[in-house]
Amino acid sequence: MLIVDNELCTGCGACEESCAFAAIEVVDGLAVVGDTCTLCGACVDNCEFEALRIEGAEKSVQVDLHSWSGIWVYCEYRSGKLAPVSLELLGIGRKLAEARGVKLSAVLIGSDTSDTAEKLIGHGADIVYLADDPVLAYFTDETYGAILTDLIKEHKPEVVLAGATAIGRSFIPGVANTLGAGLTADCTQLDIRADDGALLQTRPAFGGNIMATIICPSSRPQMSTVRPKVMKELEYDGSRVGEIIDVTLDPARLRSKVRVLESVLSESDDVNIQESDILVGGGRGLDNEKGFELIRELAGSLNGAVSASRAVVDSGWIGYPHQVGQTGKTVAPKLYIACGISGAIQHVAGMQSSETIVAINRDENAPIFNVADFGIVGDLFEVLPKLISKIEGRRKL
Repeated sequence: MLIVDNELCTGCGACEESCAFAAIEVVDGLAVVGDTCTLCGACVDNCEFEALRIEGAEKSVQVDLHSWSGIWVYCEYRSGKLAPVSLELLGIGRKLAEARGVKLSAVLIGSDTSDTAEKLIGHGADIVYLADDPVLAYFTDETYGAILTDLIKEHKPEVVLAGATAIGRSFIPGVANTLGAGLTADCTQLDIRADDGALLQTRPAFGGNIMATIICPSSRPQMSTVRPKVMKELEYDGSRVGEIIDVTLDPARLRSKVRVLESVLSESDDVNIQESDILVGGGRGLDNEKGFELIRELAGSLNGAVSASRAVVDSGWIGYPHQVGQTGKTVAPKLYIACGISGAIQHVAGMQSSETIVAINRDENAPIFNVADFGIVGDLFEVLPKLISKIEGRRKL
């Protein structure tokens, strides 16, 4: 808990100003702690009179940090395919490993993985731990979690990364809990602190209004799930040489209380805006859901996909799988056309890595123009039909 020493507290208010959770305030000249305190320690660091301290938050088991070494990436393999985020994580994993002077390892779990392990080495892995068994054809939290947990306990990597996908979000927290490790979810940036090897894990907080950098200084491994499309994968290098280690699987660890009867692709699953090279996004400027007819028409003429801002998804104009932004998906297409999207920071954070951004908005002062490579000021209901006509005319040539 957060303790206030009333003898040392001067009521200066520095703690109140530094608390991002509004959990502490000065009452009658003394700091008072509320129920929303998260023990983040910001107020303690900012109190020059040392009137604040945290008690009872220490780890009951001290970890020998020096016995943990190496960077690991869980490479997601589903339905016979490697998830693209796996290669993106190998890209940042390679940088972290080189900064620490350690090896980069990949963990591949699945069935009939073919030459995927060799592909991972070509994309930066030094070692691939391969758990390939027909029982692992379908993902379950229990079996995948048990395998990854056993491997981490045996080899003791200092950092474990995974994609913030449906599968990663499902079982990685359980692995972290079993290990007593810290886990930061939905990271958008990673770095290593040189002096002590602490993983600097940056993620959006308060609805994307601030970016928080989190560290786990006293526990190992340091675990993070990372948003797809925020890291860059390395180019494939067929000359790279690495080691593939076939994991001996304990039959008892392959038994699960869950039995998958059938895997059915839902209608929304065929919407993967993160894999499209061209995206046409719609925002509140469309006025209503019928406005998406124009967006779909433009996307179709470009062989692209339809995306949207949070505002229109919340309004029910289009489904969540299309949402781009801090609370949606992060995308990096070759071309992103923002139609009637104002450019709130939460949305921009999800698409600013696009190679070329075109903004169409009637408000010439809209923030979206600050990140756009090309801007069109005008009524999208007048601009889009003309744009579609021009594109269709070029396609017929």
